[in-house]
Amino acid sequence: MEASHAAYAAVAAPTVVPMSHSAGYLLRMFHEYQSNAVIREHYNYTGKLKENKYKDGLKPEAIAFLLICLLIVLENAVVLLAIWKNKKFHLPMYYLLGNLTLSDLLAGFTYMVNIVTSGANTLKMTPVLWFLREGGVFITLAASVISLLAIAIERHVTMVRMKPYQGAKRGRMFALIGASWVLSVFLGVLPVLGWNCMGRLDQCSTVLPLFAKSYILFFITVFTAVLLAIVVLYVRIFHTVKSNTKHLGSGSQRKGLARKSQKYMALLKTVTIVLGVFIVCWLPLFILLLLDFCCPARSCQVLFKADYFLGIAMINSLLNPIIYTLTSKDMRRAILRLLCRRCLLTKDGQVKKIGMSFLECSTSKTEAPSHRLEGLEITVSSANFTPSTIKAIYPRMSKT
Repeated sequence: MEASHAAYAAVAAPTVVPMSHSAGYLLRMFHEYQSNAVIREHYNYTGKLKENKYKDGLKPEAIAFLLICLLIVLENAVVLLAIWKNKKFHLPMYYLLGNLTLSDLLAGFTYMVNIVTSGANTLKMTPVLWFLREGGVFITLAASVISLLAIAIERHVTMVRMKPYQGAKRGRMFALIGASWVLSVFLGVLPVLGWNCMGRLDQCSTVLPLFAKSYILFFITVFTAVLLAIVVLYVRIFHTVKSNTKHLGSGSQRKGLARKSQKYMALLKTVTIVLGVFIVCWLPLFILLLLDFCCPARSCQVLFKADYFLGIAMINSLLNPIIYTLTSKDMRRAILRLLCRRCLLTKDGQVKKIGMSFLECSTSKTEAPSHRLEGLEITVSSANFTPSTIKAIYPRMSKT
């Protein structure tokens, strides 16, 4: 019996050791995630503690960025409200644009939280709070990029096939929106789940001292792949629409499909401009993060000016609502009615002269004819081509 117990103990012993190591690792990780000393250690190693911003309160530039963030939240809230209150915007394309607007609004909010808790407040945080603060920014950034990809996918499927939306297609829209947020959250929580440089100071980012350089490179690689996919989809859309227009027959078929293609190209304009502005605004920060991956700690002084690069990136979320109002006459009309109905509209719903000048401003010569076909866009989207439906869409400014 004793021999059998000894044999059993010998067999069972190896399974006990890993469990104790695992429990010890979890306890050590939990302790580190709650230790304020970890923040100071990482910031000191990267050389960021030499900056005065971690000794005093908010700097003037931080206050300016805070005001910009407040404007970002207000602007995007107006666009979301306009989409929600106007039934003509209750279409897959506008829902996807609304999803992009929501991500911009949340980006402005997370920037505000980041600014308020930065500076001297950073050194009072625990690693868990630090990961939540920076992860929120990364999640909203990922949501913006992936929302652009979702819009490109939806436009590609709809325009290339030249088919109207069906009721089941709304399921595709909600699937794209849901997938964009699931993937964004997944990318943003990877550091707090363990992909960080805690305990490995030589692998730490200078811009984000608790993030591993490998994670920064992975994040940029994913975003670059997404942006390239978006560009490829838009090139295919323009090429297909142009080819279909050139190979039309004569007569009414050519005229009808040509006008339809013109409308589709006009609709693409907004999201194309949004994409271009996004790249221009975020490219400096992406280049800075690539430099952060390549430079050893304390060797590249430009990395300590990351706040200004992030400020340039913030301009993207500020410009998107402006882009919507400049490139869409319907959006200008909806926002006009929402913000200043009394001062720009008459009692019977007609537009005053000052309001008409705002509505008629255009970023391209093709917008006017394209918006005369707005009724066609709505009926194509709903698979209903009755003239009464088209006529009921834009009877007067007093109706929505």
